[in-house]
Amino acid sequence: MAEVLNPDLCVIGAGSGGLSLAAQAAAFGVPVVLIEKGRMGGECLNTGCIPSKAMIAAAKRGEAFRTSQAFGIKPVRPAIEFDQVNDHVHAVIGAIAPNDSRERFTGLGVRVVEGEARFRDTRTVVVGQESDVKFEIKARRFVIATGSVPAIPPIPGLDGVPYLTNETVFELRERPKHLIVIGAGPVGMELAQAFRRLGSEVTVLDAGQPLAKEDPECAAVVLDAFAREGVTVRGDVKIARVRRVRSRIEVVLAGDTEETIQGTEVLVAAGRRPNVAGLDLDAGRIKHGPTGIAVNKRFGTSNKRVYAIGDVIGKAQFTHAANLQASLMARHLLFRLPVRMNADDIPRVTFTDPELAHVGLTDAQAREQYKQIRVLRWPYHENDRAQAERETRGHIKVITDKKGLILGATIVGAVAGEQITAWTLAINHGLNIRAFAEIVVPYPTFTEIGKRAAVGFFTPRLAGPWVRRVVNFFRRLG
Repeated sequence: MAEVLNPDLCVIGAGSGGLSLAAQAAAFGVPVVLIEKGRMGGECLNTGCIPSKAMIAAAKRGEAFRTSQAFGIKPVRPAIEFDQVNDHVHAVIGAIAPNDSRERFTGLGVRVVEGEARFRDTRTVVVGQESDVKFEIKARRFVIATGSVPAIPPIPGLDGVPYLTNETVFELRERPKHLIVIGAGPVGMELAQAFRRLGSEVTVLDAGQPLAKEDPECAAVVLDAFAREGVTVRGDVKIARVRRVRSRIEVVLAGDTEETIQGTEVLVAAGRRPNVAGLDLDAGRIKHGPTGIAVNKRFGTSNKRVYAIGDVIGKAQFTHAANLQASLMARHLLFRLPVRMNADDIPRVTFTDPELAHVGLTDAQAREQYKQIRVLRWPYHENDRAQAERETRGHIKVITDKKGLILGATIVGAVAGEQITAWTLAINHGLNIRAFAEIVVPYPTFTEIGKRAAVGFFTPRLAGPWVRRVVNFFRRLG
């Protein structure tokens, strides 16, 4: 017989957003049930952010051995033990896993239920098969936080070859000889560079422009770095079919003359789709579509008892965005506070080398919304720390209105992901570029790049004839 639970809040999905919401609600003494059918921690911990960054870190160490000549250190070709790299990746996951574990959340007062959740009706979620329901949950409020899964493009023959996704690529114990990556977005590009640095030949294919969502000027810096490292990146290509020929996989490109690319493994990184399979949303009268569950500005669904946050709603599919939505959701459910979130205020980072980080509006978007804008730049090669570190590739690009209100920032270069935080703060709080021009930053640091760009806003005024007349007046006073 099914156990009946009557919590105030039932959270479906123990990924970043679901865990954050459950923990916050439980901290205020709210009875919470958390349902997860897979591994605690979700995609980010087990198959996404954490393993990919661990692999990128290993690859970066290997690259340092090969590129040490400029520092007066004899470069060497490192021996990559790929199985040990995989051990490192899973050791990192294991080190973080206790923070997301069932035991920890049980200790926080959350009732953790393992199994697949589905809506029986508008007020009830059940866990288990129809013939063997283990739990019946009748909560005051439900929050769906089931995340997303890899989107598999309809390429002829793809289903007939053993392709990889982010859900399986981190299980490889042997290094691919030639990895073909389908998709040149952040995930595809990050893993392409990592595998190249770990010794694989890598070809990246995309139906559109590589890093299409990023500022083209800044994306070009990353693409140039890839070319120098020997990663083949091809955009605007159409894959006619994929087939397996003995121990190799062939990707055939469409065109006047078909071209065949042979590899040993294929990694599909062609985007994400909302994970709603098995939830039976129709039974819960919850509207949804290909882009995810439909929500209002308070993350409410068409069922007044049900909310949805994170990747499953198809907006700003980042771990930090899901965590923000969880916090806003907790404030709204517990204290009835209003929910305000602007997707443009959420930063994003592509963790290639050089890194590519962005927040706010691009110059193209800003020109559509504002009559006049200013575009401020400063290159890495004019920064003393960058010269010392031999990290001179890249630049910062800051967008303001004509009065200096900061509208957006893009950074391509070393530690761009760390530097973007200050610009996110500025945009979130409506700061003027004067704030960056007047701030004192420690020397020598990469953050001076942002300050130098900010000072550039005022340089034309300082060089004007009126300012010169004022200076000459005070000079005459002695």
